[in-house]
Amino acid sequence: MTEQGKGIDPTVTARIDDDATDATLAEVAGRWVLTMTRPLPHPVERVWPKLTEPDQLRTWSPVGPDRALDSVGPATARETPQDEPENAEVLVCDPPRELVHRWGDHLLRWTLTPTPDGSLLTLEHTFDEHPGRGMYAAGWHVALAVLATVLDGHEVDRVVGEAAREYGWSTLRQRYDATLG
Repeated sequence: MTEQGKGIDPTVTARIDDDATDATLAEVAGRWVLTMTRPLPHPVERVWPKLTEPDQLRTWSPVGPDRALDSVGPATARETPQDEPENAEVLVCDPPRELVHRWGDHLLRWTLTPTPDGSLLTLEHTFDEHPGRGMYAAGWHVALAVLATVLDGHEVDRVVGEAAREYGWSTLRQRYDATLG
């Protein structure tokens, strides 16, 4: 079930199956950087609040911050209200182009680039453990599908934790483990 228990949403499932999310993995300064890109048919000004506003992040992202991520400085985040807070310090905020923040020991860099058809969202997720590559890529693939669905105006549940398994997370993880080496 999804976070709020309404079951699998076919709109999200279709997005997971059909929408293109390009992913690469590179070792940089002894850490791993997973880069994922997703074209969105929405202008950067529409997408930016989905990356920075807590109420909007909680509609699609596993990062639920305690404050808006719209300025440099301390912040914490939780995936669910029961989780312990994690460091979500904002390191760079250049609206509506770039947001860099921590997620515990990880680093997330979000970049929005205008395109003729809307925008290109690029996520660079930096982490230490190479075996996590498929797990993170699969999780972000599902989350980005929910983001695209929400941006299109559909009210759907956020898909986090165990709920992602019902949306094919395990198959996605295997695919990303294979393609990301």
